[in-house]
Amino acid sequence: MDNQTIQLKVKQRLNKLSSNDYDNIETWQIAEAFNKAQVEWSRRQLHGGNIYKEGDEYSKRRIDDMQTLLRELELNGIQNDDYFETTNFPVGEYLEFKRVTAEAKDECCPEPRVMNVYLSEEANVNLIKRDPLKNPSFLWAETFCTVLDNKIRIYKNKDFTIINPILTYYKRPTYLEFAGIVNPYTGVTPAADVESDFKDDVIELIIDETAAILAGDYSEFAQSQRDQQAAERSN
Repeated sequence: MDNQTIQLKVKQRLNKLSSNDYDNIETWQIAEAFNKAQVEWSRRQLHGGNIYKEGDEYSKRRIDDMQTLLRELELNGIQNDDYFETTNFPVGEYLEFKRVTAEAKDECCPEPRVMNVYLSEEANVNLIKRDPLKNPSFLWAETFCTVLDNKIRIYKNKDFTIINPILTYYKRPTYLEFAGIVNPYTGVTPAADVESDFKDDVIELIIDETAAILAGDYSEFAQSQRDQQAAERSN
């Protein structure tokens, strides 16, 4: 869906299109509200905070709606005695962790072996390393990772080395930008429209949420509630 259609639909959802009551809403305000709505909607779907309590990949619809945000990143890093620590991370666009895949090799088995890497809490690192059924094992092709300070640590022992790690993650939705309108986040005026990542049916839901945000900003609480309910009913 192109940006001009989104702008038109937002004003229509506010129910003030013909009266021009909302002509004082700037285009950058529509973009800001739409971008806020995108992030809120995405987090709600991933967490299962929607009315159907469907979280990340819980149903075909969730897979369909959110797959446009999935990305892969080859990880670089440093090998320590206890873990492989990454030196790159998608800081600017990172939204939520999905998984880490990696391979390993040792002196006796130079051919890379695919490892099962489980995400764990940083608080439980020492407990997992002490547990013979959970600690890193090349024999069982299992290990775990943690995330801290925009770094990923994939744990290992002195018997093997981690190679070819890949992070799969959900990125933040691309911010909507209108050509010739100053981006309030960067202060830059784009020469061309920047469109949403989502397909048109999802954008329709986000438009309702955008209208709800703008109506709330203008103290139109009944309209805000109506638009929010419309977004959730169609979800």
